[in-house]
Amino acid sequence: MEAVFVSTGGVEWEIAMPLTDIGCLPPAGEECRIVTWLYHREDSMRLFGFFDETRRNTFLELLKVEGIGPKNAQKIMGGISQEALERALETGDLARLEAVPGLGKKTAQKMLLSLKGKLVQAASASAPDSPYGDLIAALSDMGYDKRAAAAAVEKAEKELNANLPEEDKVKALLRGAIVHLTN
Repeated sequence: MEAVFVSTGGVEWEIAMPLTDIGCLPPAGEECRIVTWLYHREDSMRLFGFFDETRRNTFLELLKVEGIGPKNAQKIMGGISQEALERALETGDLARLEAVPGLGKKTAQKMLLSLKGKLVQAASASAPDSPYGDLIAALSDMGYDKRAAAAAVEKAEKELNANLPEEDKVKALLRGAIVHLTN
């Protein structure tokens, strides 16, 4: 298992990290930020680290897939880039997922069923300058596909009364988007 060792205040921490994330870190001795997640069981505690929050969120989503534990999730993330993983999940590219070390056909199929639409970033799902990125993220957190949520917010915005105050506008957009998503 790949790991980095970080010294802070006289304590050295072993942090398991995917190789792809280790490659993004600056040279030894330079300051950097590692986003971590603590795996705690009765008999062990282990830190898993990631280059940024997006990678940690991907790791946490992988853990929700039946049959994928922390070590396997780290191995999967080390064998495929974030963009390639998102693209494979969105296009249903089972062959690409099966090519990832540590990922068999059944687990790849489970990943497709569980994660399609959940890893795509809100920025790519909607216009980068969309003022409703938080609303799209909230709908995604409720379980809706991010692309579908972005499209629903866009439809709701077209139907919206332009004279509403901003606070009422967001509430109306949320209600309208949910209506579009459930139809």
